[in-house]
Amino acid sequence: MRARLIVRVAIGAAICATAVDAQEPRVPETWRRYGRDVLRELVAAPTTSEGDATPIAEWIAARLRAAGIPAADVQVVGPTATNRNLVARLRASRPSRRPILLLAHLDVVAARREDWSMDPFTLTERDGFLYGRGTQDVKGGAAQLVTVVARLAQERVALDRDVILALTVGEETDLPYNGAQWLVRERRPLIDAEYVLNVDGGAGEADARGVPRAMTVQGAEKRFYSVALEATNPGGHSSLPRRDNAIYALAQALTRVAQVEFPARTNPITRAYFAASAPLSAPALRADLAALGRLPLDSAAAARASRADPGYNAMLRTTCVATQLSGGHAENALPQRARAVINCRLLPDEDAHAVVARLRTAVADSTLTLTPLAEAAPAAATEMRQDLIDAVAVTARDVWGSLPVIPVMETGGTDGVHTRPAGLPTFGVSGFFIEAGENRMHGRDERIRARTYDEGAEFLFRLLRRLAASTP
Repeated sequence: MRARLIVRVAIGAAICATAVDAQEPRVPETWRRYGRDVLRELVAAPTTSEGDATPIAEWIAARLRAAGIPAADVQVVGPTATNRNLVARLRASRPSRRPILLLAHLDVVAARREDWSMDPFTLTERDGFLYGRGTQDVKGGAAQLVTVVARLAQERVALDRDVILALTVGEETDLPYNGAQWLVRERRPLIDAEYVLNVDGGAGEADARGVPRAMTVQGAEKRFYSVALEATNPGGHSSLPRRDNAIYALAQALTRVAQVEFPARTNPITRAYFAASAPLSAPALRADLAALGRLPLDSAAAARASRADPGYNAMLRTTCVATQLSGGHAENALPQRARAVINCRLLPDEDAHAVVARLRTAVADSTLTLTPLAEAAPAAATEMRQDLIDAVAVTARDVWGSLPVIPVMETGGTDGVHTRPAGLPTFGVSGFFIEAGENRMHGRDERIRARTYDEGAEFLFRLLRRLAASTP
């Protein structure tokens, strides 16, 4: 459910002072083909709400066993026969440190063939891009992780800590359970780790040619929180209109909700982001972003940044927006019910009850009901690890050249909302770089650059070798 925040400028310096032209990485052809094969199978797998992820999880399990991971260390588990999770453990030869958990989800948002220029469930390479549902969110990342773990196993890389791979369900789809949450609660020993690398978080900025310019490491995310706003009415025959119409009442309330703006606030991660963004941002925003990197908050700078870019606005405040609408039951009848869903993305420390109270005040109509659809999960930020930041920076330099690496707060949501509160420090780290305007997650003709996919897998392999191998 994430909406990646793509860095829109070449960030100045959080780790590396100068960005240089990308280097041509050495991606072994065998593993490039392997990664494409895995992605092809994942894209074709029917893992929307109407599908079943268990067959593709079993297929991945077979690939990992073929790469040399013992069958006992590759499990497909879940509370139901359908839509199970894959958990595989690559064991250290001489363990001296706690494991690293690699995390991605297998399920995807539905896509209709008539909405796309091609079959969304067939991996299609065209003009240097790989098209297919999930290529960005996040089957592309899952396929990279499968490739990386298989390569570590087949090349017999000597590890001093276990590497655990968890590919889950229920992050995007309306299933009876969420796989990451279930693993944390019911199978904690399978996934217990020192920290989590979640490829569904973090992002990179690229120029128009797809050349990487900056990397981010996600340490926090906003919280998903939806409420239903509903108007009811006795209704009647449509030939006898009355003033108290449920659809009109709902429409008027939504107009008032649209005007709600929550106060701007920053946290240590967003301040670090804004401070690092300022030096090479557009001249008109440079001073404002620098101000947002400091305390106390400059309200005027926050207002200008929010107007300039919806991404900055989302980083600065809780947001609520109407996303679904329904009403009436017959063409020739007055509506007895009209309902809207308002989806909020809460700052990590936002009080959900206060948000509902603010919306209720804006609605200003006691005949309408405002009902939370689920509790907002806690989502405290993860304290950044300098060793991880350094490893990301050095590995990125090996693959692409020197890039700045900065902390970021995800404006959408990931399965990190389940792992962080469970005491598993979670960091969004991805090898994907998406240029501005190319965020097609959940949308038509979702795609990634083919070179980005191949190089991203190489980056993740080298990063895991650096973080987990006995001799990096």
